[in-house]
Amino acid sequence: MSPSWCSGVSLYRERFHSRIIRAGPGTDYVTRYHIRHPTGSKGMSRIAAVCSTLPPHRHQQADLAEACADLCALPPSRRGLLERLYQNAGVRTRHTVLPLADYKRLEGLGPTNDVYIEHATELGADAVGRALRQAGVRPRDVDLFVTTSVTGLAVPSLDARLVPLLGLRPDVKRIPMFGLGCVAGAAGLARIHDYLRAWPGHTAVLLAVELCSLSVPLEDPALPDLVGAALFGDGAAAVVVRGAQCPPDGPAAMPGPAAMSGPGPAATPTATPGPAAMSGPEPARPRIIATRSELCPDTHDVLGWRLGSQGFRIVLTADLAKVLERELGAVVERFLTDHGLQIPDIGAWVVHPGGPKVIDAVRDALGLAEERVATARASLAEVGNLSSASVLHVLGKELAEPDPAPGPLVMVGLGPGVSIELLLLERRG
Repeated sequence: MSPSWCSGVSLYRERFHSRIIRAGPGTDYVTRYHIRHPTGSKGMSRIAAVCSTLPPHRHQQADLAEACADLCALPPSRRGLLERLYQNAGVRTRHTVLPLADYKRLEGLGPTNDVYIEHATELGADAVGRALRQAGVRPRDVDLFVTTSVTGLAVPSLDARLVPLLGLRPDVKRIPMFGLGCVAGAAGLARIHDYLRAWPGHTAVLLAVELCSLSVPLEDPALPDLVGAALFGDGAAAVVVRGAQCPPDGPAAMPGPAAMSGPGPAATPTATPGPAAMSGPEPARPRIIATRSELCPDTHDVLGWRLGSQGFRIVLTADLAKVLERELGAVVERFLTDHGLQIPDIGAWVVHPGGPKVIDAVRDALGLAEERVATARASLAEVGNLSSASVLHVLGKELAEPDPAPGPLVMVGLGPGVSIELLLLERRG
């Protein structure tokens, strides 16, 4: 059957779905909504696997606060402020790539960056290897490898170092991304989708790896430095995405970061895969339907990095939440309207857990109930803000839900710029 209508050179197909919404106890009713699919099913890529890997050193937030105060040699007058920041960060536990005592031995940008390259390569290899196995994809079948990180620099890039370790083909296409910060996980996934629309028979892998603990300033920390130290954690996440013309995925169950079972051995990263294979039908691979990128005007100084003699220092202002409350709602509404949807039609929101105030701002800007951002808050509490890997960690947790809410998913990536990256996904077999 021919697609129902076209707009310019973009061809769309409408699909109609039933959705049951509970308005109150015992008062279910059915609404109808439709999703306009660009170029029909041929324009959709599918997520075959999501896997997160965390460093082995897991700490309670109170222990991290004490360690930070000691490492930064904070006077008693500032320790009370630090403790309040850590208590209000919405974080219970985080992982670090080094034992806490070893951070005292880091001297200067060069040696610290060497540590970054070593451990980012190790974590990245583990995350990608697990994701490929869970997707049932052989390394030599990967056609595009996208990496993103903003907490260190590597030339040759991380992807070049990982190709031989993972057994990827020497002719694999590689795209290292730097500078997008926290939004890079969502942006990387969106650019992979763009690529797979042009190459629907290809398979792509996205790796986001961040070692935020290596950027905690040990000399003269300013208030934004202490806020960042209270929020950010270390970790990696990998996603395997396949084009619409790829053969069916392997037998592995759809993975995703479930609740952590605790740290692994001292020398081994802690993986947070999804549930074991179910006895019933294999979970549906979600499909990416559409993406949207947006830069908020006049916000370049709200969030970012600046490079100092000792490494990266965070730029963070109180205006971030205000920008999101002002800009995000209209951006999301325009995006959904393009695909015949409204905010109440969305079954799940995959929100970047930038911090309690960021999650609050997203919730309020979109008029969501608190339960709609619960997965983001749970991720923040479990592992902290993993920068570019965080929204992928939330995605994995959402896809691992055994009884998901009906309706499509929207991923909301946020980062410096201020940048907003949106993805519309659909759970279908």
